[in-house]
Amino acid sequence: MPRHRQERFIMPQAYENAGVSVEAGYEVVNRIKSHVARTDRPGTIGGIGGFGGLFDLASLGYREPVLVSGTDGVGTKLMVAKMAGVHNTIGQDCVAMCVNDILAQGAEPLFFLDYIACGKNDPALLEQVVAGVADGCVQAGAAIVGGETAEMPDMYDPDEYDLAGFTVGVVEKSRIIDGSAIAEGDVLIGLPSSGLHSNGFSLVRKILFKDHDYTVDTKLPELGGETLGEELLKPTRIYAKALKPLFSKDLLHGVAHITGGAFVEKVPRIIPEGLAASFDVDAWQVPPIFRVLQQLGNIDDTEIYNIFNMGIGMVLVVDPSKVDETKATLEAENEPYYMVGRIVKDNGERVELHHGGVL
Repeated sequence: MPRHRQERFIMPQAYENAGVSVEAGYEVVNRIKSHVARTDRPGTIGGIGGFGGLFDLASLGYREPVLVSGTDGVGTKLMVAKMAGVHNTIGQDCVAMCVNDILAQGAEPLFFLDYIACGKNDPALLEQVVAGVADGCVQAGAAIVGGETAEMPDMYDPDEYDLAGFTVGVVEKSRIIDGSAIAEGDVLIGLPSSGLHSNGFSLVRKILFKDHDYTVDTKLPELGGETLGEELLKPTRIYAKALKPLFSKDLLHGVAHITGGAFVEKVPRIIPEGLAASFDVDAWQVPPIFRVLQQLGNIDDTEIYNIFNMGIGMVLVVDPSKVDETKATLEAENEPYYMVGRIVKDNGERVELHHGGVL
């Protein structure tokens, strides 16, 4: 049922008998109002009461605005949230997966909509999910302009839900980042991830919970006292605050969001033909969870950089003459970074992974 409608008519008892609780839908609306209000930003019009979300693009002052959109979900990380009974961070993951993709083309996030499908409408649980969505939108600077909660008892079990999102951003046409300016000798700067983010969880769950009889409460010494649930559910980082000043100064030739396919698949998307990305994999600190998974899953070095982000959530491509300014700008935002590689001639591999000697 539409989350944003609250009209009260004669209660549809037949619908209730089919397993869909209209009253629970109304309760969800009331619970999430305060969370949605936290995401208000310039350009939003009205609230979440209409058939569509409204946004005034003209109010932002762009000369040649180009809209950039993205949509994504959280995948089977949702199953870990269910196992742990923790639902207040998974919404940030959903926002991050959408927003970080449009950031990679230089866009300013404007607004976000989410879609939750569930077997049974649990207002308290869904409020936690939407609270996480709002947290992510606050970090991204994006307004929640609408959403949908669909109760589908014949599609999902009563304790199951799925979460997906959609975002729209804007970029000045002259400032679109598409990788066309990337040249040999450009420097690769990596922005650290918070951990696994939201990719590879089908493999993660297989390794930890099927091949090895661990639970979300298991503590491994390599993880410094955290449970597996706490480690796996660390929310995906949102890079809007770090990247916005770099966009305004035209410092970037390219941006790659390191998600599914990781370095081997994502980085070549932005690099022109004839060039390759050469990474020094010793240049940054790999979070322990990746080595745990590599050892327990018997994954070789080449393959693991094709599955996981390995501690780098964003790769920035920067002209050598602008590296110092880029570093200073990141430091002014208190954003940690690593110098991770260079753009080189393509010798048959679009992504080269080395141990030392690249920079």
